Amino acid sequence: MARLQDKRCVVTGGASGIGLGICEALAREGASVLLTDIDEAAGKAAAANIGCDFAVLDVRSEAQWADLEAAEPAIDVLVNNAGITGFEASPGPHDPENASLADWHAVHAVNTDGTFLGCRYAIRAMKAARKGSIINMSSRSGLVGIPGAAAYAASKAAIRNHSKSVALYCAQHGWAIRCNSIHPAAILTPIWEPMLGDGPDREAKMASLVADTPLKRFGTVEEVAALATFLASDESAYMTGAELTLDGGLLAGSAASPG
Repeated sequence: MARLQDKRCVVTGGASGIGLGICEALAREGASVLLTDIDEAAGKAAAANIGCDFAVLDVRSEAQWADLEAAEPAIDVLVNNAGITGFEASPGPHDPENASLADWHAVHAVNTDGTFLGCRYAIRAMKAARKGSIINMSSRSGLVGIPGAAAYAASKAAIRNHSKSVALYCAQHGWAIRCNSIHPAAILTPIWEPMLGDGPDREAKMASLVADTPLKRFGTVEEVAALATFLASDESAYMTGAELTLDGGLLAGSAASPG
């Protein structure tokens, strides 16, 4: 039997990148997947390719989460994947001294508020069955400071901590509703393409961007999706409140030989 047979899984930000990869992986393991995204056209196209369901969801909107709760009152897995860096709509500055309050709020509205609303929905949609898995997408940036992306780093740190609060709250109530966070570093998604280009120096650019990573490469969407699949499955039934890094050894320290 497939690892996720008979499980209903909801994924936010599923139209592209890591979210799309997670939807594909969950579906391959037999899950009934609801792909959600703010981009209706891209979301419908992605869902059609996978053969799963689609719903428009702006994770900032409490009303849209309420609509989802009415449509999907009982689920087994929620992946809070939707997120932004802040640079999509504003070139910045995003440092702690010069960032605007509007840019700060915009990032936190998606990343922090969206994850809070998603966790709240998931608890309500899982507590009748007294079990489920909530998977929150944090980042390596939620574990270390990022001077040039202060709002993003703070939002991802908030996701890390809120995941633990949710895990403890559910355990306190005697529910087997687990909540864990994933912390990817540099994952090769379309967001990197403007920096990499398709010229003869593409490989050199890639190497320079991961020069400080012990494994000297980008991570892949498939690797993040594999970890999400594990957390969605009953194989991880004893894991809650955990933070799983996927960073090529970056946070372990330096792989350089002692001088």
